[in-house]
Amino acid sequence: MKLRLGLSVLLASAVSLSALFPLAAMAQQPPGVADMFANISTQPATHSSFTFDREMLQAMSGAMGGDKTPVAGLNSITFDNYRFHDPAFYTPEQTHAIIAAYREAGWKHLVDANMTPKESAQPTKPITDLWLHFVGADIDGVTVLIRGVKQMNVIEVTGTLKPLDLVHLSGHFGIPKVDPHTVMVPAPDGK
Repeated sequence: MKLRLGLSVLLASAVSLSALFPLAAMAQQPPGVADMFANISTQPATHSSFTFDREMLQAMSGAMGGDKTPVAGLNSITFDNYRFHDPAFYTPEQTHAIIAAYREAGWKHLVDANMTPKESAQPTKPITDLWLHFVGADIDGVTVLIRGVKQMNVIEVTGTLKPLDLVHLSGHFGIPKVDPHTVMVPAPDGK
């Protein structure tokens, strides 16, 4: 699935949010969120997961002859893939619980500006939620949730990154390419 983020909006939002919020502890997935992701849909899913640790990321970057600058700050990238046999219905209560857990843990939430509640529960195209955790102006955690009709992906990136590093990482290591045509905005209060 293609990650659909507006490049300029993502960077502007990341810089704006980092200036608004004070230093926080190192990012960690909020307690219980993994179970919430597993139970977000009324449909049963097959689940697969894998993690690239720091050594694996550096080896992959070197093997591809790429610039190691953004990789230098990475600790890990974890991918969780959920596949549904039938079209998924994403339970609004479970979705709100995930959003609340991240908010309580100090993460900043960016969402698609044009998403309706009906489309959020029963998407006809992929929906992307993005959470960023800041330490000063640096990002130490990113979680991307992509909900589709029959598939859901959760991508978690940990390390110390500058907002521009997110752009450099898109399209590499299985991280979807940034789509410059989608507009992402900070979630409204309480979301």
